[in-house]
Amino acid sequence: MTRIAALTLEQAPAGSRASLEGIQKGLGFIPNAFKTLAHAPAALTGYLALAQALGKSSLSAAEREVAALATSQVNGCDYCIAAHSFFGAKSGLGEEDIRQARSGKLSAIATLTRQITESRGQLTDAQIAAAHEAGLADGKIVEVVAQVALLTLTNYLNNIAATDIDFPPSAH
Repeated sequence: MTRIAALTLEQAPAGSRASLEGIQKGLGFIPNAFKTLAHAPAALTGYLALAQALGKSSLSAAEREVAALATSQVNGCDYCIAAHSFFGAKSGLGEEDIRQARSGKLSAIATLTRQITESRGQLTDAQIAAAHEAGLADGKIVEVVAQVALLTLTNYLNNIAATDIDFPPSAH
C-alpha cells in the first residue's frame, strides 16, 4: 500500500505543476514517481535539473539506463527497476543486457555503478584502477557517480513511499 500519495496535477503544489506538465508533454503521461516527488517542488525541480544536465553528459542514453538499473537493483527499488527496464529497452538494451546491467556485469559502467552503490562511494584504489583500465576516464567516472546520486534519490523515495508501479513489471 502506498505510504506517500502520488498527487494528481490538480493536487500538486503550484511550484510543481509546470514541471509535471512538462513531464506529461515529454512522456505522454506523468509517472507516479514524479507525482510523488511533486510533494516537494524544490526536490522535483532539482531532480529534473540534474537529470536534464546528465542527459547532456558523455554517457549515452543506454549507458545512463545501465547505471540506473544497477543502482536500482542494489537499492531494491522495484519501481525504478520496472521504469528503467522499460526505458532501457527503448534505448536499445535487450532483455539479457538489462539482466546483466542489473547484476553489474554488462559493462565497465555497470560494474562501477554497482560498486559505487554497494560501497556507498567507498571504492578501493584497485576498483578505480580497474575502471581506468576498462577505459573509463575520470570525467566518465564522475558522471557515473552523478547518475548514482540521481537514481538513489528516486530509489529511496519510491522505497519509502511504496510508490505504485505504473510501468510494465520487469521480467528481467
